[in-house]
Order: sequence, then structure tokens, then C-alpha cells
Amino acid sequence: MRRAALIALPFLFAPSALAQEAEQLTIERLYGSPSLNGPAPRALRFSPDGERITFLRAKEEDANVLDLWAIDVAGGDPYLLVDSDVLVPEEVELSEAERQRRERQRISASGIVEYDWDTTGDAILVPLGGDIFYVDVESGEARRLTETEAFETDARISPNGNFVSFIRDQNLYVIDLASGEERALTTEGGGVISWGMAEFVAQEEMDRDTGYWWSPDEQYIAAARVDETPVEIIPRLEIGAEGATVVEQRYPRAGDANALVTLHTIALDSGETTEIDLGENTDIYLARVNWRRDSSEALVQRQNRQQTVLDLLAADPATGETRTLLTETDDAWINLNNDLRPLDDGNMIWTSERSGFRHIYQFSHDGELIAQVTSGDWVVEQIAGVDLEAGTVLFEGWTEDPTQRHLYSVPLSGGEPTQITSGEGWWSATVNSGGSAFIGSYSDPVTPTQTALYDMSGERIRWLEENALAEGHPYFPYFDDHIAPEFGTIEAEDGTDLHWMMYLPAGFDPDETYPAIVYVYGGPHVQQVRRNWAGGTPQIFAQAGYVYFILDNRGSWNRGHAFETPLHRAMGQVEVRDQLAGLDYLQSLDFVDADRVGIWGWSYGGYMTLMTTLQAPGRFAAGVAGAPVTDWSLYDTHYTERYMGTPEDNPDGYEQGSAFAHIDNYETPLLIIHGMADDNVIFANTTRMIDALQSRSLQFELMTYPGQRHGIRTPERQTHRTQLILDYFDRMLAEE
Repeated sequence: MRRAALIALPFLFAPSALAQEAEQLTIERLYGSPSLNGPAPRALRFSPDGERITFLRAKEEDANVLDLWAIDVAGGDPYLLVDSDVLVPEEVELSEAERQRRERQRISASGIVEYDWDTTGDAILVPLGGDIFYVDVESGEARRLTETEAFETDARISPNGNFVSFIRDQNLYVIDLASGEERALTTEGGGVISWGMAEFVAQEEMDRDTGYWWSPDEQYIAAARVDETPVEIIPRLEIGAEGATVVEQRYPRAGDANALVTLHTIALDSGETTEIDLGENTDIYLARVNWRRDSSEALVQRQNRQQTVLDLLAADPATGETRTLLTETDDAWINLNNDLRPLDDGNMIWTSERSGFRHIYQFSHDGELIAQVTSGDWVVEQIAGVDLEAGTVLFEGWTEDPTQRHLYSVPLSGGEPTQITSGEGWWSATVNSGGSAFIGSYSDPVTPTQTALYDMSGERIRWLEENALAEGHPYFPYFDDHIAPEFGTIEAEDGTDLHWMMYLPAGFDPDETYPAIVYVYGGPHVQQVRRNWAGGTPQIFAQAGYVYFILDNRGSWNRGHAFETPLHRAMGQVEVRDQLAGLDYLQSLDFVDADRVGIWGWSYGGYMTLMTTLQAPGRFAAGVAGAPVTDWSLYDTHYTERYMGTPEDNPDGYEQGSAFAHIDNYETPLLIIHGMADDNVIFANTTRMIDALQSRSLQFELMTYPGQRHGIRTPERQTHRTQLILDYFDRMLAEE
């Protein structure tokens, strides 16, 4: 294997130019307030009239509580638009449905976590504390639309601003804003039946957080009806500090039955419900729903159970009749996306990986291919906007370096893309409705996220949040000691380039040797090696004296479909070999002590810690497996079957992909961590591993977190977890 060259990233801010000596970054400060990342805005949006930009920002005194802020495009400083403490002074306990919804969306903050503009730009809808508020933008006055014991969720303003819709007690409601009249559009919801809600696998695995969709003319709402009767009940013990509760969770394990999901249109004037024809086969996934711009048809994406076929259907909202516009097929699996853009002229923009890389295509009203807009061995990550007047499509992605992300423009008829953004880092963009400007957020390994308004040439119009690393910035006291990562590549066994990043330890001396820690995720739809601001966690390990190494193996995201599919029906194999190739490279470095290398990861990374240490006994000196999958037959249908098929049709893959198939190789000391109320990677994964190790008299260490789900929440517990991991490696990787 050839030795990769180190590629150092130059500092954009010279530490010597900073005025004060660096303070020691602590784990407690890592999770403290204000956030070390600075005042980075979230959920950035243009107002409908284009005069304001709104965003969520954490409170100075509590980085976990968000308020709604705004800034005028014409100039001036940001100003507080809605203070969450004013609307709801006392924190309200979330309903179980809302806790699950936020866990699926990976929302750990509180306060205002979502909002919705009306179409005039006069008001904003703010769900908070289980109720819904309608806030006048000019006066700041809030009209409370609901005040019930129930928890209203997924609240939205209708396209023309006449109604507010929401879910209450598993039914879909609307409020007429003119009259104040509230009306239940469905009444059947309750128990195993829900209307307008996304089922578990849609939320967790399909990136679909809603179950209802307004037509642009407000005449119809397309709504999913979910019947969970077929889904097996998995009794799940939620163990908290005050005791244990048995939750009868309907959890569709790989190979078992899914919920029955049907799609219906509800006529707003009459309340009449019409079922959309999704075909005779009911064992399918309702992937996405959009509407044509003229409301003439709902555009429905239907995915087969095997996830190898994706149909785009056009549905008549009055009759429910459907016709197939186009079909995508793939021998391995089809990745879902949110890129369908119905255009004013009836045509459609669509992205597909049919060439091996995600690219943009234009189709006619009836699904005929008009043009392949982009092509090449690079990736369109997502559509950012379409400017019909200019005849261009705007997209985020990369064309040369997958560790960077930029905004590009390309002619709608096809051609070479033009890169709009600059720098060597990571951009995200929100384009205004006219396609004349965008909100751009940029970061790189030495630059926390900076947000500004840009024109379409990439010229900055004005800062929205400069977030400069100057005196007064939360991270400024620590920046003298900031360690920028180095980047490089190694070759996999098939010659594929694998990208890595490495943080060298504080006070690095190339003539010394250091222990190393490999941080791993390794699973699909995640890319770790990126030229963005990574926050303080890598700094904690590097400043503690470790080489901190991260590698994106085959199977991970943003390198094209062919880069992902080697793990098809064989999870826990090619990823392990690639991580071991990374270990070979790491151990070949003169400054790395080959006998003192640890590995850790969370979720799929916890699984990878188990699989790597068990398949390569003794190669690592210690491992930490956080919330690990241990047997894929315990995990859910949509995720697991996408990559592995079912246990019935792929028994060998499930057998070899299970940690228990390799447990007799146990040699590397192991620390297992798991939340005791995890409803994603359920705690049974870890209890089975505990039993398997104990039944063989194999020693290991264990830390559990009562009441915690898949993510460990609260600064105190996060501090505890990170200190636990660091202390464990300090013990296990200590120089003898």
C-alpha cells in the first residue's frame, strides 16, 4: 500500500496575531454556554416579500434554548423577533409523540425549534409549548390559536395564508384564520390509526417528517392514513432515574410487517375524502408527495419494499386515479431525495443516480426526458433553486473535491456548471424566490460558520452573522491552541481513493511517538471527512495528546452510488477492511505508537467499533462502542432491508454482519455505552452483547444512561460521556 502524503490546510487566522494567551479548553466548556461555535444562525429563510431574513439563534445564557430572530435585507443589526420565554414562560413537558418526532429529527434544543411564514410576509406561525401562536411581524403581537391539554404538532400556514393546519391526537385539523373556526378534517385517528403523520420508518429513515401536503390553491390536502395494526409490538423497557416503564412500541424489525400506509385527498370545502390509487401491492413505501404548481395533480413517489424501484405517479385529486410518469430502478437500492421541482410550465426537475452519480434531469409534464442537465464523475448533493427567467438550476455539491461543498449554477438545458461560491470549505445556501440572491453559510476547519447575503455572482452583499474569531467570540480564548486537521487519501484494496483527516496532538514533535484514536462512523448517508468547522470534540482529544484520525470508507456518503454499494447485502465487511487499511496507514507513521491505537464511534460507528475489533483481534488496543447495533435483525425495515435485504432472503449476510458471529475473537478491551430508553437502536442490542460476553467469561466495561434515547442529552450528561471516553483511553492507551 502506498503511503499517502500529508496535505496541510493553511490557517486563515494566524494564531500569533491573536492578542491573548490561549486558555485550556475543557470538556465542561465544550458543552457550556454560550456555544463555542459562536452565534451561528439556524433555519435561515427569506420572508415572502424578500425584505427580511429570519433565523433561530440560541440564547446567550443557554445554548440549548432557541429564539426567533430577524434581520432586514436593506441593512441594520439582527433583532429579536420572538422570545420563546415571553410566549411560554415555563418549559412545557413534551408529549411522547413530540419527543419521538424530535428524536427522529435530531432536535435536541428547546424553545422555538420550527416556524412558518405566511405568504404575505405579515405573520409567522410559531409552535411552542404544545400550542400554536400567530405572530404579527410588525407589531410583535402574538395571537394564540390553540390552548388545549393536547399537544399540537406539525403546524403550517396554508399556501395562500388562509388556514393553519396541524396534528392533534393523531388527527388533522385546520383553523380558518379569518373566522377563527377550528375544524377536524379527520376523526378516526387514535390507537393504531393516525392521519397526516409520518410513520416511524418515514421519520427515522426516509427523511419524511410529515404526513400531509397542501395543494397550492388550498382546495385539497393530501394526507397519509397510517394503520400500525400489522406492526409487531416490541416491549421496550425504558429505564429512568425514577424507575422503569414498559413501552409497547410498534417497531417494524427487518423482515417483519410494516404499517399500512394509504394516501388520500381531502377537499377543504366539503371535507370529502378520496383515496389515491397506489396500486394493488400494499407492501410499499409512500416516499414523497408534491403538487403541480397549478394544483391539477399530486405527484407521488412510491417505492417498492425492496427499494429497487421508485415510481413517480401523477394523481387526480378529485378521483384518486394515477398514472406513472417515470420509474427509477437499481440493482442495489435507490436513495430518496427532496429534489423534485415542479415548474410553472408543467415540466419537472428531478435528480437521479442512474449514471452512478447523482445528477439533474429535466422531464416534461408527461415524464418524457427533455435534457440531462448535469453529468460527470461528481455529485449533485441537492437542488438549491430554479430560476426560470434566467434558465438556470442552482445546486449544492462538488465537482473536484468531495471534502468541499459549493453552490453552482448550470443552464436548464444542460452544460458545464459554474461555481458561485469560493474558498476551500463547506457551503450551504438558501436561494430567494426570484433566484437573484442567496443566504450563504460557510465554514472551514479554522473558520466557524459565517453567514451572509450574496448575489448570484458570489459577491457578498452584507453580513448576516460574521461570527469573526475576534476578541469576544466564545472560542477566541482557545484559538491559540486550535489544531487544524490535515487531509489526505489512501487506496482501498480495489484502488479506490479513501479520504482521511487527522488532528496531530498539541505540541506535536515529529521525532516523538504518540497514541492515536480512530473515530469511525462508516455507515451509509454520512460523510465525516469534510473541510468544515468541526467544533471542539476533536480538539479535546488532540489537546490531550492523541493523534485523532478519521477515514471515510466505501459505503459512506457523497462519493457516488458505486462508492456506496460494495456493502450491499454485506454490512460489516468492506467497511471493516477499509478501516483496517486506514489503521495500516496510521501505524506506518513514524510518530504513531502502533501498539497504542484505540477506536470509537456511535450508532453505526458503535457497530463498526465492534465489527472492527472482533474481526481484527488485537489490532486495536481498546474500543468504545456507543449505542451499537449488534444484530441487524433487531433493526428497522426501511434502513436495514435497503442495504441487506431481509433475514429470510439473505441469511448469510445477516449472520456475517452480526457482531455475535465474531464474538469468539474477542480480545480488544471494550467499553459499551447505551441510553436505557433508546427507541432507535433499542437497548436489546447491548443487553444481548452483555449476555454474550458474560456467558463466555469475557471482561468488558459498561456505562448506561437512564432515560436517555439514541442521543445523550443535557450538557451535564454529554460532559460525563466525553470525560468517560477520554478517561477510558487514557487508561487503556497509557504508555507502559
